[in-house]
Amino acid sequence: MSDTHAQTVGYVRDTMIDEQPAPVGQTGAVKWIRENLFSGVINTLLTVISLYVIWVVVSHLYPWLANSIWDAGSLTECREIRDATVGPDAPAACFAVITDRWQQLVFGFYPPEHYWRPVVALLVFLAAIAPVLFQGIPRRALWLSAAAPFVLFALLWGGSIWGPVAVALGFVIGFVVYRVLLPLAGNLAAVLGAIIVPLLYWLFLAGPLAGALTSVAPIGLEYVQSKDFGGFTLSVVIGVSAIILSLPLGILLALGRQSNLFIINKISVAFIEVIRGVPLIVWLFTASLLLNYFLPPGTNFDLMLRVIIMVTLFSAAYIAEVVRGGLAALPKGQYEGASSLGLDYWQSMRLIILPQALKISIPGIVNTFIGLFKDTTLVVFIGLLDPIGLSNAIRASTDWNGVYWELFVFIGLMFFIACFSMGRYSLYLEKKLQREHR
Repeated sequence: MSDTHAQTVGYVRDTMIDEQPAPVGQTGAVKWIRENLFSGVINTLLTVISLYVIWVVVSHLYPWLANSIWDAGSLTECREIRDATVGPDAPAACFAVITDRWQQLVFGFYPPEHYWRPVVALLVFLAAIAPVLFQGIPRRALWLSAAAPFVLFALLWGGSIWGPVAVALGFVIGFVVYRVLLPLAGNLAAVLGAIIVPLLYWLFLAGPLAGALTSVAPIGLEYVQSKDFGGFTLSVVIGVSAIILSLPLGILLALGRQSNLFIINKISVAFIEVIRGVPLIVWLFTASLLLNYFLPPGTNFDLMLRVIIMVTLFSAAYIAEVVRGGLAALPKGQYEGASSLGLDYWQSMRLIILPQALKISIPGIVNTFIGLFKDTTLVVFIGLLDPIGLSNAIRASTDWNGVYWELFVFIGLMFFIACFSMGRYSLYLEKKLQREHR
């Protein structure tokens, strides 16, 4: 038996072979390069062309950055330093213009002794927006979010502290009116009262109340006019204000366009189509020039406020269409399920429909916000000095006449940081909601 077995089995292994590493070409960086860069003839050709383009760009850009000059008082001095160090024909970036004028690019004509106020305002804004953006922060911090707009106004513009306090009191009055009317007259009457009563208060009582409190206790900061705003401070104020205000307005317009009420539907459609059908620059010129013709003589309507209103309305029209797309993407069963639970219209929208529609609409909403923030540079055409406008003013001076790329690199980098941050938060929020959905 054993002889037959020995003749039929040539080799019997009695020990295990040690684990061997995979071939170099099948793991790690080599595998990734083969699969992604040289997986075929066309991919290989495109890789070679791309590497050549990158080499050409880097070979020209690197010397310009490596020889950059940061300490000089003018473009002429920059060139003298370049000639003495790397030669007259060598490329060298004159970033000394950023060192010399960065305060102007960031703060515009804001009084230098009050630079701390925009900085503190930015910190307050970041602290106030954190409870809205991130879930782990205690909900009590939302009180800071509610108070932040009035604190930011007091910091940036200054003046008597009682003005923002009187305006904030109007929202408190509206909330009290809503809570009082809700059990007595129903939801619709409570909402109308919460809108009409504060409007009457702001029109007729807020100003005299603020003036009376100021005469009794003149507390506040030095007033800074809107014309002194500029640079990135101006872009951030306009952009952030329009973003925060346009989102709820855009949601209401989207709901109005989906509404079965004839008047509400047609007004929403007309507003959205008219606003979206005209370029933003035309609306900015309207805010700057034409709006004054429709105001009573002697009315002083701040230009920055007019721009914020127009940019908000423009952004809201686009947000409305993005949200409407999210509402249309929901299955009809979601609406029917909300009705089967006995929820009224606003309850179903708040608890079931809008959370899902906004989740679907996150990429489009953030994309609109990014475009809106970049479009704040258009205000240069109506006389407000954003970073682009200030770069033109800086280049008009005799010291820095001839500087171009250095200013635009700095401005582009600042806008990139802000827009990239919004994009990354959008990705974070999408992934977070996907995990929660699972």
